[in-house]
Amino acid sequence: MSLTPTKDPQVIVADAVASISHIATLPEITLKIIELVENPRSTAQDLHKVISNDPALVARILKVVNSAFYGLPGQIGSINRAIVLLGLNAVKNIVIAASLAKLFRGGRVSPQFSAKDLWTHSIAVGVFSKMIVHQLNNALPDEAFLAGLIHDIGILVELQAHREPLVEISERASREETRYIDIETQIIGVDHQALGAGLTTKWKFPRSFQYVTGFHHNPMALAQECRWLTNVVHVADHICCRQGMGYSLTCKGEPLDPAVLAELGLTMESLDELAKSLPDALTETEAMLT
Repeated sequence: MSLTPTKDPQVIVADAVASISHIATLPEITLKIIELVENPRSTAQDLHKVISNDPALVARILKVVNSAFYGLPGQIGSINRAIVLLGLNAVKNIVIAASLAKLFRGGRVSPQFSAKDLWTHSIAVGVFSKMIVHQLNNALPDEAFLAGLIHDIGILVELQAHREPLVEISERASREETRYIDIETQIIGVDHQALGAGLTTKWKFPRSFQYVTGFHHNPMALAQECRWLTNVVHVADHICCRQGMGYSLTCKGEPLDPAVLAELGLTMESLDELAKSLPDALTETEAMLT
C-alpha cells in the first residue's frame, strides 16, 4: 500500500505526532523532570522531591546508577546521593532512558521490522555514541548515550501513526539500494527525522536532542556550532547498522559522511577498533534498561 503524499510535510508531522500522543507518550513525571532540569532555578532538592514520589522510578534509577555503565565506587543507596554524584542532568537522562524502554514494546510487525529490533539498535547507537565521546575525551558521555538512544524515535511515530506504510518501507529498504529516508519520503511524505524532531519538540526535549533526531542522516546541514552531538550519533548509527545490530536498514544506500569523521577527528580504523567491545557493552546495557 503506497500513499501519494500531497499534504504539506509540516502538516504530516503535526498530524502524526497528534495522533500518537495518547499511545506513545512519556509518563507525566518524566516530562515534569525534563521541565524541572531545564529550568536554571531548579535545585537538587526539587528533583529529589519529584522522583521520591515514584518508588518504581527510584528503583530503576538506582539500578542504572549502580550498574557497570557508570562504574561508580560502592553501592549508591539513595536518590540524593545519585544526584550529588552525577548531577541533575545525568539523572534526568536516566529517567528518560528508563521511560523510553516501555514505548518500544510490541511484537513483530513484519519479517523486516519489530519494535524490539529498533530498541536494540537504539541502545547500540547510544552505547557506541558514549564510547566515541569517551575516546574524544569529552565530558558528556551520558548525554551522548541518550542522544543515540532517541535518534530513531521518529520510526516509533511511524509504527503508531503509519503502521502499514512502515511495513512497506522496511520491505522495500531490504531489497532496494534507495536511501531509507528517500523511501520514507516517497511513501509517507516525510522521513523519520522530521517525525522524530516533531515528537522531541512536543516533549520539550533540549534543542541538541531535537537536532539529533532531525538531522542524524545529514548532520552537515546544521550550523557548525550545533552539530557536534549529531555528528557523533551519525557515526555511531552507521557503525551499528554496518554491524547488523538490531534494526539496521536505516543507513542502507547511504555512505558515512567523511566530512563528519574529519570534523570529529576520527578514522575508520579507530572506530573499527572501538567497535570490538561494542557487543559486550550492548548486552550489559540492554540488561540494565530492562
